[in-house]
Amino acid sequence: MASGPAPEPEAGRGPAMGEDPARKEHFYGGQALIEGVMMRGRDYWAVAVRRPDEEIHIESHDVGSLAKKYPLLAKPGLRGVVALGQALSIGFRALGISAHQAAPEEERLTKGQMTLSMVLAVIVFIGLFIVLPAVGFGFAERSFLPSGLIANVLEGIVRVLIFLGYLFLIGRMKEVRRVFQYHGAEHKTIAAFEHGAPLAPPEVDRFSTLHVRCGTNFLLIIMVLTILVFALFGSPGLIWRVMSRVIAIPIIAAVAYEALRLGARYPGSLVMRVLMAPGLWLQKITTKPPAPDQIEVAIASFNEVLRRERAAATG
Repeated sequence: MASGPAPEPEAGRGPAMGEDPARKEHFYGGQALIEGVMMRGRDYWAVAVRRPDEEIHIESHDVGSLAKKYPLLAKPGLRGVVALGQALSIGFRALGISAHQAAPEEERLTKGQMTLSMVLAVIVFIGLFIVLPAVGFGFAERSFLPSGLIANVLEGIVRVLIFLGYLFLIGRMKEVRRVFQYHGAEHKTIAAFEHGAPLAPPEVDRFSTLHVRCGTNFLLIIMVLTILVFALFGSPGLIWRVMSRVIAIPIIAAVAYEALRLGARYPGSLVMRVLMAPGLWLQKITTKPPAPDQIEVAIASFNEVLRRERAAATG
């Protein structure tokens, strides 16, 4: 379980040692993995995973932003779609690395098996959160609901309830709970960096597991926006009803991305605090207090990103 398909790194911002001034406004973030954490900066992302022998595997890669090659893609409205696609791509790669390194050698999946499992996960997600509610309320509208507007609103509400129920149920699984602990370690580490605290487990552990730019917030914003957007779609046929839900995802993601950026840029605003409060409450499910060894893994991942940035700045 990742921290969610956030459009950009999730939590905190701050200058790394040796950064140029342009980097100071960059938001750092990451993702919880299987026995590990992915951390991401503007140009680099890193993965740290606790292996079965208790050693920490660390590796890092270039981000390779499309927005640098095509400045138009960095404009509001487009940057959210691009950032979401990029975050998903990096997130899947990071999950593959963690699944490989965290498993005993005799239990490791092949690259093909890992790809298949991720494809199936995406299909299940689309089926459970998009297709199932759309089909169900399409039939309900034709059978007993008085209008398409009511059907679309109820569909969105049920989608949110399915999402909340899903998070609650999987959070009771031991393996997922450990991922949620790494999620908390990720947030704590970036918050410590943001506040200038030493990146050591006792110091990092003083910070909250909650953050306004968490991918959980992003998913919840998307779910709520679907209620508003799909309510305007009227009463399409069943096939177009399902297709419209899939097609509208990039548009909704772009709006959610901008909302998340505003929440991070103006955290003291009363309006933003009210709008972001439900996502922060939801993080009480998706983040758990981490153990010191889990915080150590998150710190290792973040330090690798900082190391790459310092090397680039001095090289």
